[in-house]
Amino acid sequence: MGRGKLRIYLGAAPGVGKTYAMLSEAHRRVERGTDCVVAFVEHHNRSRTEVMLHGLEQVPRKHLDYRGSAFTEMDVDAVLLRAPAVALVDELAHTNVPGSRNAKRWQDVEELLAAGIDVVSTVNIQHLESLGDVVESITGVRQRETVPDEVVRRADQIELVDMSPQALRRRMAHGNIYKSDKVDAALSNYFRPGNLTALRELALLWVADRVDEYLTEYRSEHRVSKIWGSRERIVVGLTGGPEGRTLIRRAARLAEKGAGGEVMAVYIARSDGLTSASPKELAVQRTLVEDLGGTFHHVVGDDIPVALLDFARGVNATQIVLGSSRRKTWQYVFGPGVGATVARESGPDLDVHIVTHDEVAKGRGLPVARGARLGRSRIIWGWVVGVGGPVVLALLLNTIDLGLANDMLLFLTVTVAAALLGGLFPALASAAFGSLLLNYFYTPPLHRLTIADPKNIVAIAIFVGVAVSVASVVDLAARRTHQAARLRAESEILSFLAGSVLRGETSLEALLERVRETFGMESVALLERAGDVDPWTCAGSVGPRSPKRPEDADVDMPVGDHMALALSGRVLPASDRRVLAAFAAQAAVVLDRQRLQHEADQAKELAEGNRIRTALLAAVSHDLRTPLAAIKAAVSSLRSDDVAWSEEDQAELLEAIEEGADRLDHLVGNLLDMSRLQTGTVTPLIREIDLDEVVPMALGGVPEGSAELDIPETLPMVAVDPGLLERAVANLVENAVKYSPSDEPVLVSASAMANRVEVRVVDRGPGVPDEAKDRIFAPFQRYGDAPRGAGVGLGLAVARGFAEAMGGTLNAEDTPGGGLTMVLTVRAVHSLPDLATATAERQAS
Repeated sequence: MGRGKLRIYLGAAPGVGKTYAMLSEAHRRVERGTDCVVAFVEHHNRSRTEVMLHGLEQVPRKHLDYRGSAFTEMDVDAVLLRAPAVALVDELAHTNVPGSRNAKRWQDVEELLAAGIDVVSTVNIQHLESLGDVVESITGVRQRETVPDEVVRRADQIELVDMSPQALRRRMAHGNIYKSDKVDAALSNYFRPGNLTALRELALLWVADRVDEYLTEYRSEHRVSKIWGSRERIVVGLTGGPEGRTLIRRAARLAEKGAGGEVMAVYIARSDGLTSASPKELAVQRTLVEDLGGTFHHVVGDDIPVALLDFARGVNATQIVLGSSRRKTWQYVFGPGVGATVARESGPDLDVHIVTHDEVAKGRGLPVARGARLGRSRIIWGWVVGVGGPVVLALLLNTIDLGLANDMLLFLTVTVAAALLGGLFPALASAAFGSLLLNYFYTPPLHRLTIADPKNIVAIAIFVGVAVSVASVVDLAARRTHQAARLRAESEILSFLAGSVLRGETSLEALLERVRETFGMESVALLERAGDVDPWTCAGSVGPRSPKRPEDADVDMPVGDHMALALSGRVLPASDRRVLAAFAAQAAVVLDRQRLQHEADQAKELAEGNRIRTALLAAVSHDLRTPLAAIKAAVSSLRSDDVAWSEEDQAELLEAIEEGADRLDHLVGNLLDMSRLQTGTVTPLIREIDLDEVVPMALGGVPEGSAELDIPETLPMVAVDPGLLERAVANLVENAVKYSPSDEPVLVSASAMANRVEVRVVDRGPGVPDEAKDRIFAPFQRYGDAPRGAGVGLGLAVARGFAEAMGGTLNAEDTPGGGLTMVLTVRAVHSLPDLATATAERQAS
């Protein structure tokens, strides 16, 4: 079972009509036959919203006691057990009562989605976590119930429920939102015009950002390289230190000030894996940036300023946010630091922000670039101690006489210190230089490089041996530490790769982009070919000038016999190829998964087409034969010389021929219309027109007197395709006449409601039960024991298809007193200037 789809109605403030819109959508889905239930909806004693709950199945709530009071919450287990197709869950940011299954309602929703249940929910803009500080500064109220931005961004569909501040305040004044005793306080505090305008702007900007994400996906899928627009992209440089959270929040605020700003946090890991970053702190910062709607990136690079600038330019960033250096003053002797280097090298296209924080000057942040396993600073100090230490020690020992044994121990101490700091080579240099100084100054004969006593030769040999042994041990430990750290870095990358698989990230371009970022490459391409001698083709690529053949790449990683991952930009060391091989294997898996999904979609389309064709053949086999047989029989009778037909008989036979031809014409017309709808080739030509110009023409296909018309002249004009509307109404009227008693004419009436016009086709036939009301609109469906000549069951399907093509709806209702009423709704065209505001008020209430 696949993951369910999430649809969210987003509003700027309470009372704009989110719940009403959600319930309206539920009624539309129920009328179409969708299994839809109310998992949790709070109407807040608003009468018009409460009325919308009628006719919808409600899952009983779970009752909880907390601190002596009774509360109700959504019963997640009951909804999962009921397993509907769609569940309505109001107030996504709600905090559940302690003792509930989850702490937050959005976590309940995640469980429903994971179980394959589609969810329709609501949320206000002030409940988004990244906007908490902004909303507090505007309204003075701190929102304690929040939902992570990423939860809302992952929604398959977000619909903005918008209303002007003036209309919302009128709704408040009319008592449609809060009780009358709270209206004055609300209007003078939270619902001030300035507050509502600012919140509305936040909602519009947030939805615009979502639209930009859709546009980015479209550009990526269609490989559009031309720039259509611009947006702020802010890169945050993380060190793994505690100041990272401050930087992420500051970047999020900077992004909010621009149109559709995007935050991208990046952590630069050294290729040797040695780092002082806290994995736990990095995990916290990753969660924070993702909750704020940003992305986290892990990049490998020895030169941190260069890697950071390359990443920023690679993602087309406009700003970089870095923290003030955690170095102490004396540590600047080793270099200017990352912040200063990035600011100097950024150029005019990148703005660099240096942000102060509580960890400034409390300890070095980003370590300087390392040229070897022990680090540049340790090697320098090792050589200083290894070469300068024996000289200083010799000068000190020339002033006092401690004996040869003690002198040798002191020189050995200096050698051990050089080994601990700089490794093998500084220690060897210290041992050699120290042995020369011992021989020259302290071994008889003095001030000569000769040794008179053989015992002193043994002592110096032991000294050199111990020094070399200690240096070797230190160097071996450094190499083991380097290997362990590198393996840890590789395991972090592989863990992230495995996590992306578990999270269902199946985009090949996203994975290749991750490879490009991780290894600091210019471009990456996944190449494949059908055979050993066939040319290479590109299955997916990122970056400019991607290689067309493995031979053209700086690095290529074979995947099987006929696939390779090709990278351009620099030559990778052999130690990196193990991680690259894991990425290559995952890229092949993602490619296979995408193709299997595409094949599954095609198979589903073929199966649907076969189902329709099978139903078509089964349905028309009788309905085509019947009128043809009647026409043939009538024609054969007229041509027969054995019978002398009277004029009345001839007229009757000719009428039968005409009736059969009309039935064939109607059947073929519906079949053609249905095929156009199935293939998506119906293109309505919308224009403004009066209903009384179209609807009377639709009654020409039914017997005179079988339908009555009631179209008021005061109705507004409608925006429709006249031809499609006429055909839809004609099918509805013909269907109603077919099932209505002969002495009860079908009534065709119209009325205006808010910004729409409803055309009602009312019959007094047997009616249709609620559970079958949606099925009658499916192709090739005829309700009950349809009479002969009832057709193949395409009329209502074509009518609904035409209505939806024009942006309208078609639903079935019970006729009071018995029968069925078809309600065709189309968009009205008004000229009153304040009608849009009035309409928004009605919809929100």
